[in-house]
Amino acid sequence: MCGIIGYIGQKEANSILIDGLKRMEYRGYDSAGVAVLDNGTIFSLKRIGKVAELARAQTKFPHRGPIGIGHTRWATHGNVSERNAHPHLSDDGRFAVVHNGIIENYLQIKAFLIERNYRFASDTDTEILANLIDYHYQKAPHLHFAEIVRKTLLHVEGTYGIAIISKIFADELVVARKGSPLLIGLGEGENIVASDAAAVARYTKRVVYLNDGEVASVRSDNFSITTLHENAVDVVCHELDWEIHDTDLADYPHYMLKEIFEQPSVIENAMRGRFTADGCSAKFGGISLIPRELRMVDRLLFCACGTAYHACLVGKYLIEKYARIPVDVEYASEFRYRNAPPQRNTLVFVVSQSGETIDTLAALHEAKRRGYMVLGITNVVGSTIARATDAGIYQHAGLEMGVASTKAFTSQITILSMLALLFARIRDMDAIVGLQYVQALKSLPIIASDVLKLSEQIRIIAEKYYGYERFLFLGRQAMYPIALEGALKLKEIAYVHAEAFPTAEMKHGPIALISEETICIFIATQNELLDKTMNNIQEVKARGGKVIAIVNNNCIAWEIFCDEVLIIPEVHPGINPITSVIPLQFLAYYIGILRGCDVDRPRNLAKSVTVE
Repeated sequence: MCGIIGYIGQKEANSILIDGLKRMEYRGYDSAGVAVLDNGTIFSLKRIGKVAELARAQTKFPHRGPIGIGHTRWATHGNVSERNAHPHLSDDGRFAVVHNGIIENYLQIKAFLIERNYRFASDTDTEILANLIDYHYQKAPHLHFAEIVRKTLLHVEGTYGIAIISKIFADELVVARKGSPLLIGLGEGENIVASDAAAVARYTKRVVYLNDGEVASVRSDNFSITTLHENAVDVVCHELDWEIHDTDLADYPHYMLKEIFEQPSVIENAMRGRFTADGCSAKFGGISLIPRELRMVDRLLFCACGTAYHACLVGKYLIEKYARIPVDVEYASEFRYRNAPPQRNTLVFVVSQSGETIDTLAALHEAKRRGYMVLGITNVVGSTIARATDAGIYQHAGLEMGVASTKAFTSQITILSMLALLFARIRDMDAIVGLQYVQALKSLPIIASDVLKLSEQIRIIAEKYYGYERFLFLGRQAMYPIALEGALKLKEIAYVHAEAFPTAEMKHGPIALISEETICIFIATQNELLDKTMNNIQEVKARGGKVIAIVNNNCIAWEIFCDEVLIIPEVHPGINPITSVIPLQFLAYYIGILRGCDVDRPRNLAKSVTVE
């Protein structure tokens, strides 16, 4: 998802727009622009590349009006160029629009407008919105601004979060949402609209989130929200639960490294207040089900995408191992289209760091349509998933600025490990075993801190192997999804081809890839399977492959058969995946740095994917 910012008040809009865009840079983008209304005319400025380029150009941009909109674009329709960057103005300059999402019927609308002599200056789907709004204004110039926008959107198919300004309606800013997040930050004598709370947190902690199908008219001292069909909306104001310093780098060179090192405190925050008084089980205030109802659950279904999907796979192994409940994990993007037979007594969880992932939202709505109870696990209070689920669990991981998730992933696994404990204790895990599990979880922040001390050793390993182009990640049972996550991080951060397999599956095909140019990373932290894993390592070495092993004991065999060995503490199986992933995060980070990559904002990636 790209960034939208809009301001209306008494101050000069420019500086606030630029500041808001900078605070949304972590979401990924390729160009940026602003438009301000100054003395009855809309003036626009756009640049390819970073917001810093736009900020430098603004020193020669003399327009200082008190109302404006800004945008960071991630190209969908049309190449990366200033002509395709947002904001887009209507043909005659009466309206300016910024837009997140995709207008699916834009070609039909564009043809309709061309027949009516509207001209287009870009290749985007967004520009049709500006001209279609203008078309409806000319048909009915007596209508209010928000009414014109509503009439326009009734003809639009697809997803959108939009902000519009107009020289005709100089004291008003209109926003609308369908499938792409928007909020209104409430100030004193000013209001700010944005797609991300990070953009408004410096100015206000009071925000109102728009729901799908809502249109808001925003002025400097008030606002109103209605539906597309002009129904009134009950407005709920939320308080942001994080501070602006969450976006500071402190003494770290990159957000990714900062967030890797924040994981001990993030794990602690995920657990805080979530153990029962007897210290034998977990509890979640956000789950409204009582133990008797949870005991009646016969099956769990998790839906997620990307890194969150890998976290859910870890949860599957842990829940089935300890609670003995069948668990299915679906890609949210597949579940929404797959006509899977419904099963009774199924509880559905949707997992999304941002709470705005469009495929996960669609899976949520599909699960509800089928009659399932749906619970959410998300990091963002007030996000769409948090508001749309029947109940849920907040991660409390704090703002994650790096596009490639690190601390949010460990937070999700921590919560899923606690869910495994909760379901197990409701069923047949005895109090003593539960107490041991809780004690292991409570020790996790300190153990994670110990694993972080491997940073320098991993940096040295990265220096040896960063030039290689083929990496295989291998793990068994709950370490298999950790291998998947390790491979994904290396792909995201360093643009290296990496794949992951269950360790024993290597001989069923992937072994053909082994050569002197292949790095194999074994996550070998399950002592009951070490003999089998050692056999797989020797198969790699016999074919000239390099081996990096992550282990939790100092067996001499590791030194004999492996090129590199990383020793992490031996821990309870319920928390083993959490400690095992940290070295893989470090490895991706250091290889990315050595290859000259932008580890905080990898190419082609967005922090929250709000388009299909």
